[in-house]
Amino acid sequence: MKKLINSVDTVLTESLDGFAAAHADILALGGGHKFIRRRSLKPGKVALISGGGSGHEPLHGGFVGHGMLDAACPGQVSTSPTPDQMVEAAAEVDTGAGCLFIVKNYEGDVMNFDMAAEMSEGIMQVVTNDDVAVEDSLYTTGRRGVAGTLVVEKIVGAAAEEGRGLAELKALGDRVNAATRSMGVALTSCTVPAAGRPTFDIGDNEMEFGVGIHGEPGRRRDALKSADEIADEICAAIAGDLGMRVNGNALLFVNGFGGTPSMELYLMYNSARKLFEKRGVTIVRSLVGSYVTSLDMAGCSITLSILDDETARLWNAPVHTAALRWGM
Repeated sequence: MKKLINSVDTVLTESLDGFAAAHADILALGGGHKFIRRRSLKPGKVALISGGGSGHEPLHGGFVGHGMLDAACPGQVSTSPTPDQMVEAAAEVDTGAGCLFIVKNYEGDVMNFDMAAEMSEGIMQVVTNDDVAVEDSLYTTGRRGVAGTLVVEKIVGAAAEEGRGLAELKALGDRVNAATRSMGVALTSCTVPAAGRPTFDIGDNEMEFGVGIHGEPGRRRDALKSADEIADEICAAIAGDLGMRVNGNALLFVNGFGGTPSMELYLMYNSARKLFEKRGVTIVRSLVGSYVTSLDMAGCSITLSILDDETARLWNAPVHTAALRWGM
């Protein structure tokens, strides 16, 4: 294993120090490296807080800033943050309108965010579960929350900037989550620094179809196929799950897992776009890049989010974070 680290014990804190220093104009670190928060808070605005295990950067810290999150709580690599992190983050960024937790559907994340909500006041939650690959996994009861979490954070974040109330934002987050589906494929495993070896073994001519962002198993191990064949199966699974809702306008998001070059991601976007358009979907918004990663894993996921006039407008709204910036 070759990693640009000093020690597995300090990799997270040193990375957070560098991240906060690089984006000091918009971000600040909470005490004890427990959370990342917006440097300038907006009084009377509902605060959006998310978090999860590290190794998926820029999720979630990269989405802290105007138009998205107010705080993000990083756990150790592939390990949920602890309830005290969320409690302290909420106390720091709540300016009087309450907080909305946006939580990926992994057992550790859900349990710890639930505990934090019980220990605080004025908290509501949206749980994302956009992965169509499996109904249950080693980490979840029900579907996993994956790249679609970014879509929820962006659209709800824009609505929060408009001054909408806590209950309305929760309803919007649930609606966006229900209109969003994802599925991924891995060509290689990720390597967790503390483990020092790949999370799973995979042959040069194999792929893990429906893999989770922690490297957990997907639908099946299969022989490596062409990009068009991979996209066809993923898009068919997404469209089949959405059913009658697969029509009209949509956002297409092709997400890299950390070890896939942009050339391949755009090739996958080209394949997926053509396949969805044949099904009657009009792609009106697009995002391509490595935003919800799995350390150094090669592979990608495809996310389709059905948009209406309101959610398309909110997606377009100005955003200024470390990882997403437009309209400012």
